[in-house]
Amino acid sequence: MRNLTLTVVFVLLLATQTMAQQKSKPDTAKAESAEELAKKLSNPVANLISVPFQNNTDWGIGPNNGSKNTLNIQPVIPVSLNPNLNMIVRVIMPVIAQRDIMGPGTSQTGLSDITATAFFAPTHIKNGLIWGVGPAFLIPTGTSKYLGTQKFGLGPSALVLKQQGALTYGMLFNQIWSIVGASDRSAVNQLFMQPFITHNWKSGAGLGINAELTENWHAGSFSGFINPTVSGVTKLGSQTVQLGLGPRIPIAGPDASKADFGIRAVFALVFPK
Repeated sequence: MRNLTLTVVFVLLLATQTMAQQKSKPDTAKAESAEELAKKLSNPVANLISVPFQNNTDWGIGPNNGSKNTLNIQPVIPVSLNPNLNMIVRVIMPVIAQRDIMGPGTSQTGLSDITATAFFAPTHIKNGLIWGVGPAFLIPTGTSKYLGTQKFGLGPSALVLKQQGALTYGMLFNQIWSIVGASDRSAVNQLFMQPFITHNWKSGAGLGINAELTENWHAGSFSGFINPTVSGVTKLGSQTVQLGLGPRIPIAGPDASKADFGIRAVFALVFPK
């Protein structure tokens, strides 16, 4: 299972690179403005290839004041199925380094479980309302029992948002249940919700805020962060990128895993048409 999973991830990343090279070739069409790209990046089901690297660092975790750094590698690959329907594949691959969380003086570093989602979204937008639905998969790629669930899971995911002038606002959610995996590990029954709102300017700058809320039905626990972020679209040489930075504010969580404070930094490679 693990070898198959890593192969799938490799294929997805290779597809991202190949499609990106195709997208980055010179085109006679008018280039998209920074504002248009920023608005697309605010839309999780936009028809735009991107590879965000989202780094979250949290301090003061649990009774041992542990620390945790999570680098989420998040390629987004749109696939046109027909003139009316796109499939947007979004992968979240977390690489974790943590200290003093499982106990004083302990540390773990490695890959956590991958979450992959395929959103099916109509290409035609009416009144700025955008939506997508599809399956979400939990893939047990954790390299340590402390970094993953050792369970394969699946469930539904959905997104609805509205783009109105400079504003983009909406909600993303998924519900995942484990179906197979290690018998000595707890079952996964988890709801994730992410309401968000972003304001983009013509320069490509943006100011946004989202909440990341997780309800663990099996453990009977709730956790959440509020993430205000400032961002901007620019170029490094010929490569279009988005940069973002902001605090991570914990609002809820079990005492054993709740952080005191955190910081989020985002670097995204963007491949406009």
